[in-house]
Amino acid sequence: MNEQFVIGLDYGSDSVRAVLVNTADGNCLASHVYWYPRWKEGKYCDPISNRFRQHPLDHLEGLEVTIKAVLENSGISKNQVKAICVDTTGSSPMPVDENGISLALKPEFAENPNAMMVLWKDHTAIKEADEINHVARTWGGEDYTKYEGGIYSSEWFWAKILHVIREDEAVKAAAFSWMEHCDYITAQLIGCKDPLEIKRSRCAAGHKALWHESWGGLPPKDFLGEFDPYLVDLKDRLYADTYTSDEVAGQLSPEWAEKLGLSTDVVVAVGTFDAHAGAVGGEIAENTLIKVMGTSTCDIMVTNKETLGDKLIPGICGQVDGSVIPGTIGLEAGQSGFGDVLAWFKSLLLKPSLALIEQSDSLTTDQKERLIAELEDKLIIKLSEEAVAIPVRESSIVALDWINGRRTPDANQALKGAIRNLNMGSDAARVFKSLVEAISFGSRSIVERFRQEGVQIDAVIGLGGVAKKSALVMQTLADVLNMPIKVASSDQAPALGAAMYAAVAAGIHPNTEAAIQAMSSGFDKVYQPIPANVSVYEKLYAEYVKFGKLVEEGN
Repeated sequence: MNEQFVIGLDYGSDSVRAVLVNTADGNCLASHVYWYPRWKEGKYCDPISNRFRQHPLDHLEGLEVTIKAVLENSGISKNQVKAICVDTTGSSPMPVDENGISLALKPEFAENPNAMMVLWKDHTAIKEADEINHVARTWGGEDYTKYEGGIYSSEWFWAKILHVIREDEAVKAAAFSWMEHCDYITAQLIGCKDPLEIKRSRCAAGHKALWHESWGGLPPKDFLGEFDPYLVDLKDRLYADTYTSDEVAGQLSPEWAEKLGLSTDVVVAVGTFDAHAGAVGGEIAENTLIKVMGTSTCDIMVTNKETLGDKLIPGICGQVDGSVIPGTIGLEAGQSGFGDVLAWFKSLLLKPSLALIEQSDSLTTDQKERLIAELEDKLIIKLSEEAVAIPVRESSIVALDWINGRRTPDANQALKGAIRNLNMGSDAARVFKSLVEAISFGSRSIVERFRQEGVQIDAVIGLGGVAKKSALVMQTLADVLNMPIKVASSDQAPALGAAMYAAVAAGIHPNTEAAIQAMSSGFDKVYQPIPANVSVYEKLYAEYVKFGKLVEEGN
C-alpha cells in the first residue's frame, strides 16, 4: 500500500492513451487507448484543402474512458494515485470563451470546424505564415521568429489563429481567448474557469507562439498589430508567464475527481507536447537525438546554456529554455510527414480496391468486411517484406518526403512530394522502398543541419509506433544516418514521459533527471548501419538533395 502511482495522458493524432505508472521503477501497471470516434469518421476535415480539425468531445470523452479504465484494470486504491500530466499534439490551438469553454461545445458552433481544435497538421494557414515571416524580416524591429528557427510555420499558433479569424467572423467575435490542446485539457482537469489563470505550457508557448523571456513573453502589440487589430486585443487575453511541466498547475477538481474515481488531492502538472514528453520517456540526454516517430516526426535534443550560448540555430522548430528538461535548452526539429507518407501510399493502393470489394456481388457482407480488414492490416507488412528483399544496390528511384510539406530544416508547408526515375519495372514494393528511403533522407537533412550549426550528435534513439514496428524503416534510417539507432523499450514513451513529469510535480522525485533515472524502461533493440548500404545511400542522398532543390526552386 506504500506504492505511489502517477498517470500519463498522451493525446496523439488518432487516439488518447492513459498509462498508470509506478513511480519507484516506471513499471506500467495498466494502459488503455481510446480512438476518437468523430475523427475516425473524418468529420470536420478536408484533406484536399489541408484542413484537419478535431472536436473537443473526442478528447474529453477519451480522458474519462481511459483513466477510468486504467484504474479499474489495475485494482489499486484511488489514494495511491498522486498526480496526472497531460501531453498532446501541437501546435493545436482552439478558441474558448471567457470561462475557458471550447466554442465547439456551444450549440451555435457545434458543427463549425473553425470553432474546433486546429490539429497540428492543419496547413490552411500557409498564407498567414508567409505573411508573418515577411513582416518579421521587414518591419524594422526585432525578428520575433529568431528563436524558432527564423521561419514561422503554418502548423503554429499565430498563423492558425490569424487564418481562422479572417475566415470566420462569428468565431472571431466569440473567441475570448485561445488555448493549446495541452493547456485546455489541463484546465479542464483542475476546473479552471478563467483562461487568464491557467498556467500555460512553456513548451507550447516557446516553440510555437513566439514566446521568449528576453522580450517579456509574447511579441509586443505593435508587432501583432501589423496583422490584425484582433491580435492586439487578444494578447491581453492570453498570457505573459509560462511554466515547465515539472510544476503544479493545480489539484484535480471535485467534478473530475468524481467522474474519474480519484481524490481531489491528485496533483495535475503543467501540460506539454507529446514529442517533448516522449523524449523524456526515451531517456534523453545531452548530445542525444531523440526521434519520436509516428505519423510525423519530432526530433528533440537538449543542450546546456553554456554550450549553446547566444547561438541561434536556423531552420528548426525552436530552442526553448526548459521545454524538455528544466534548466536546459530544448531543441526541436521534425518532419511533417513520416508514417503519414507510407499511409498515403497504402491508401493510394487500397482505395479503389476496397471500393470494388464493397460493390462486389460475389461476396457476402461478412466476407467483404473480413477481406477489407485483412487488406488494411497486411498491405504494409507485405510491401515491407518485398522491399526488404530488394537489394539496396538496386535503389534508383528518388522520392521527396514533402507530401505534407516540410517542417524542418527550413519550414515550407507549400512544398509537395515528388518522385523520379520511374520505369516499367517500378512496382509497388520499389516505390514503397523509395518512400522509406525518402523519409530517412529527410531525417538525415535534419541531422546535417544540427551538425552544420555545431550541435554534436553522439547517439540516436528511436521511439514511437514506427520505431517499434518497422524493421525496414529503422534499418534504412541507420544506414542513411550511418549511426546505430537504439529503440526505446516502452511502447508508450510520451505517456511515460508525462508520468515522469507528474512524479516530479507531486514531489516524489526531486527533478526530471532523477525521474528518468528511476522510471525509464531502457532499450530493446539496436540497429547497426550496414557498410555496403551506407555507401549506396551516400550517393542516393546526394540525388535527394539535388532533386529537392530542383523542386523547391520550381515551386
